[in-house]
Amino acid sequence: MMRNIRLLLCGAIVFLGTLLVQSKAFSQQLATAQDLSKPYNPDANAQNDIDQLLIQAKKEKKNIVIQAGGNWCVWCLRFNDYIHKTASVDKLLKSHFLYYHLNYSKENKNEAVFQKYAPEGNKLGYPFFIILDRNGKTLHVQESGSLEKGKGYDEEKVLNFFKAWVAK
Repeated sequence: MMRNIRLLLCGAIVFLGTLLVQSKAFSQQLATAQDLSKPYNPDANAQNDIDQLLIQAKKEKKNIVIQAGGNWCVWCLRFNDYIHKTASVDKLLKSHFLYYHLNYSKENKNEAVFQKYAPEGNKLGYPFFIILDRNGKTLHVQESGSLEKGKGYDEEKVLNFFKAWVAK
């Protein structure tokens, strides 16, 4: 009987310990999501910003990556965090592209900008990407789901996607 009580107590301790570890991991995950930087600016004049990037893109002979989304979108924030913390992706983007976060939110839907560069973008989830050449022509619109891996992104897939759109 004493042996059964000891086994029961050991089992309870292991179970409670597991719950404690899982709850700590979950709360850390939530804190991380809350702590991610918010790169989207609902007050920005997106078309003016893109026009300025096009001037720079011509000088630097680069294409532009527009990441469409909003600060309300955890996957948008995760992607932004991912590209800055993954050295190979960060280096590729800084070397070969200009990067812009195009806001979509209840405060500013940027409808004219989305219509101009990605008229079918409203059929995609967020984030999605618009690749512009240095003249402002839309080269490609890409959903992000195919770049995901678990709760994050797949480095090889992300690199291959961006490498495909480096200016020639």
